[in-house]
Amino acid sequence: MDNQKTILAVALAVVVFLLFQAWQEQNTPKPTAGPTVSRSVTAPGASTTSPTPVNVVPASASGLPPATGAAVSFQTQVLTGRISLNGGDIQNLGLLHYPRAVDNPAPYPLLDGTAARLTIQQSGFVSSDGQTLTARFAAPAGQTAAGQPIVLTGKAGPLTVQKTWTFQPDSYVAEEHITITNSGSSPWNGSYFDQILRNDRTETHMFMSIFTGAVLMHQGNFSEVSFSDIHDHPVLKSGPGWAGMMDHYFLTAILPSAHAQVQVYARPSGTNYVAGVSTPLPTLAPGQSTTVTQQLFLGPKRQQTLAAMGRGLEQTVDYGWFAIIAEPMHVVLTWFHGLVGNWGLAIILLVIVVKSIFFYPSAISYRSMANMRKLQPKLEKLKQEIGDDRQKLGVAMMELYRSEKVNPMAGCLPIILQMPFFIALYWVLVESVSLRQAPFILWIHDLAIPDPYFILPLLMGVSMFFQQRLNPAPVDPMQKRIMSALPVIFAVFFSFFPAGLVLYWLTNNVVSIGQQYLITRHIMAAKD
Repeated sequence: MDNQKTILAVALAVVVFLLFQAWQEQNTPKPTAGPTVSRSVTAPGASTTSPTPVNVVPASASGLPPATGAAVSFQTQVLTGRISLNGGDIQNLGLLHYPRAVDNPAPYPLLDGTAARLTIQQSGFVSSDGQTLTARFAAPAGQTAAGQPIVLTGKAGPLTVQKTWTFQPDSYVAEEHITITNSGSSPWNGSYFDQILRNDRTETHMFMSIFTGAVLMHQGNFSEVSFSDIHDHPVLKSGPGWAGMMDHYFLTAILPSAHAQVQVYARPSGTNYVAGVSTPLPTLAPGQSTTVTQQLFLGPKRQQTLAAMGRGLEQTVDYGWFAIIAEPMHVVLTWFHGLVGNWGLAIILLVIVVKSIFFYPSAISYRSMANMRKLQPKLEKLKQEIGDDRQKLGVAMMELYRSEKVNPMAGCLPIILQMPFFIALYWVLVESVSLRQAPFILWIHDLAIPDPYFILPLLMGVSMFFQQRLNPAPVDPMQKRIMSALPVIFAVFFSFFPAGLVLYWLTNNVVSIGQQYLITRHIMAAKD
């Protein structure tokens, strides 16, 4: 089989794979949503005195007021936000170290009460008869000192509730401590729920779908639940676990105690969606109290940080089919970045590492191509002698390869071996929050998005053109025309890829050209 055919087949296979990913994304069913945004608190269920609460989901909670009005502000080294006195929940939260955009230095709004970006925390109580209660808190006495816990005291029906928020200076974990006292004259039984309400906005990326939706951990089993799946099949599971909402780079998750017997759930809430945790409370006699302690993770999906928490949160970073390659690639990239302080330079150094790993198979490939190049005059002579009889020409070419001890398939070996690394790096660039808005040089201000001026794709196309000049020209005129068009096709195709990925491929081409040139020159010089 002609080496050029193999290279073309591999290239087309990659294109088909990426287009298939795009087709899957475009054909994912979307839930229907109305034009309005529901801000009412909707409870997940009610509990009994048994360890596993009874699944009682109120049909509507529209009578509850929206979480608006007075709020308490707070700020740490990494977070800035406001806690509503109606519910005692975080309604607005910005990430100070993550700008909203390259040209917008405002903190990224992880929690936001506006209709367009609706993502807020909601909490409350559900009594055993299905009644939903939301606590109303008074503002804390005096000015809360920076770094000190925020203590809120209020009422929710017959319950007196004290909610204490604790934020560490440089942590994305918030601790929530709730003390519930039955101030009524009769026993009270129910559950406490804490959830993230979000609208159905989604995120897309060229050729690869970016998951946006609910994430659930139930008895050690992690699952992602898209909005369309929540719409069609709400989830409610009992046992230890946690729940949250995830978008491209960031995660909001409610984390009860690791062994707490809770309900984790994801379901529609009006035109929006909720994912949360329902914790059963013991029956409280008049004057009796109980406490619920849990954490909220509100921040970027940094794998090392998430893994250190020991709750399986690192599984929210999904590197796709080639995660086994992508994860160590990200570790190496991060290490290089620590050395040079620039993600673009780190990618270039990664190319050198990958090329070193594949130096021997690449050398075999380039020797094969050089030997094929030496055979070009003989192949041209065969074509002139045989003419247009393709079958006879193919047999004669294979016989020539055998007699000259040339393997035409060896040329495609490095391409096949390196393709998983190429796709794995794509996922690293798309998934890793470390590379979000990471600059390189001059006009490249974000390696995770396409080159705005298409300079890198153009340079990559030029490098492919020069690389082809080192390869043996196809004997078939049609193949020759197709191969000549590939640099242009790939330059256009790669203009939609992240700049970091194009930089990787461009650097790979340049290093390959140097290696191939030296090997070809050596073999051609040894020509008899």
